[in-house]
Amino acid sequence: MIDTAIASLVAYAERTGLIEPCERNWAVNTLLEALKLDSYTAPETPVSGDIDLAAVLGELMDDAHARGVLPEDSVVYRDLFDTMLMGRLTPRPAQVVEKFKTLYAQSPQKATDWYYQFSQDTNYIRRDRIAKDMKWITPTEYGDLDITINLSKPEKDPKAIAAARNLPASAYPRCQLCAENEGYAGRVNHPARENHRIVPITINNSPWFLQYSPYVYYNEHCICLNSEHTPMKIDRACFAKLLDFVGQFPHYFVGSNADLPIVGGSILAHDHFQGGHYTFAMAKAPIEKEFTFPGFADVHAGIVKWPMSVIRISCGNPERLVELADRILASWRGYTDEAAFIFAETEGVPHNTITPIARMRDGRYELDLVLRNNITTEEHPLGVYHPHAELHHIKKENIGLIEVMGLAVLPARLKEELTAVADALASGADLRADERTAKHAEWAEGFKGNYTITADNALDIVKQETGKVFATVLEHAGVYKRTDEGRAAFLRFLEQV
Repeated sequence: MIDTAIASLVAYAERTGLIEPCERNWAVNTLLEALKLDSYTAPETPVSGDIDLAAVLGELMDDAHARGVLPEDSVVYRDLFDTMLMGRLTPRPAQVVEKFKTLYAQSPQKATDWYYQFSQDTNYIRRDRIAKDMKWITPTEYGDLDITINLSKPEKDPKAIAAARNLPASAYPRCQLCAENEGYAGRVNHPARENHRIVPITINNSPWFLQYSPYVYYNEHCICLNSEHTPMKIDRACFAKLLDFVGQFPHYFVGSNADLPIVGGSILAHDHFQGGHYTFAMAKAPIEKEFTFPGFADVHAGIVKWPMSVIRISCGNPERLVELADRILASWRGYTDEAAFIFAETEGVPHNTITPIARMRDGRYELDLVLRNNITTEEHPLGVYHPHAELHHIKKENIGLIEVMGLAVLPARLKEELTAVADALASGADLRADERTAKHAEWAEGFKGNYTITADNALDIVKQETGKVFATVLEHAGVYKRTDEGRAAFLRFLEQV
């Protein structure tokens, strides 16, 4: 049986182009070494039909554990082991880079189409886990918001947590974004990346790398990372890099998380962007208030109809957008409007920054500049422009780039909790009697009177109401509220720019 599993994995690698037919014997032998096996008998019947990669790897790991080769049969150790197996079959970096460059010469989209498929075929992007994520769409006044409950990140088991605690501190790789992750075997407190390959690119005359996120939240969710481990910074050069990227990959958008805590929502220690081949609700949202900046009559600008505070600027000349975006950023960094509770700094701590997103639209460069402020108060210790406490039963975490654009990444706990809420609403059970539903009770009791709830529709209703909560989350994160006073305050800022 183990020989059949090895043959299946080798056949999978050949079918997906990870190895060539002439490499079959080598592939078998490198797997035998990894599995600590001395012999192999090829199955009499060649492997046919679809090959379930996750099932084949699972079979190999079960056997390895039974023989003591895989000492711990838990998700962390299994992930380290199956990544090691796939790493044996993953082409060398030079081969991957050469293939990407060859395809890019034909078209940028051909290159990224291949690279994304490759990143899945190597199991760096675990398709079987991504498929478990819950996803739905909630219509709102701002457009159709994407709601996801992330189930693809496995939770660490107690043994792995204990083992990680006992490991000596390591500064290698310096973080999970650094280029030295490529091919790294991993450890219990750092993921294995033997099947990970990155592509060098040049952005704004500086060396960067392109890769995909292993936890794809949307189609072709890519990460662009600085070749140096340097902190994130929103500045003039950042805008130039974003626009240069979409000039090179016009079918992708790209954006950066903000560079301050709370509103950053990301790894702030390593300069990086996120992008991909996807159109978010924010990109579809129209400009509801046009505005012309003096000296920039050639730049189309305005306020976007969106729960957060977004300035959209577009022009055929990217240098003009860089100039204007830099001017807006410099103004916002130092801007205070006490009447609107906007403070540039308190006690020397800066609060204002921007989340920028770039794209190409109809042959023009476009930048969305989302105004952010991370001030805290006694009433809102996690942030005034952050999900407020009454929404924490659904979303407590920071609002980063992906969520700014209209895609909620909600915690895994909600899969069970929302199902329990739906069951309780359908059966009439006491929401406060179950710890899974007690935190959601006030919310659920607030909307249940608006529906005729049955066992068949309860979960769909709960999911749609969850989407409405996410719209409110974004409203809380908006520095200028969608009121007459908020709109007037927003225009005050634009006019003084």
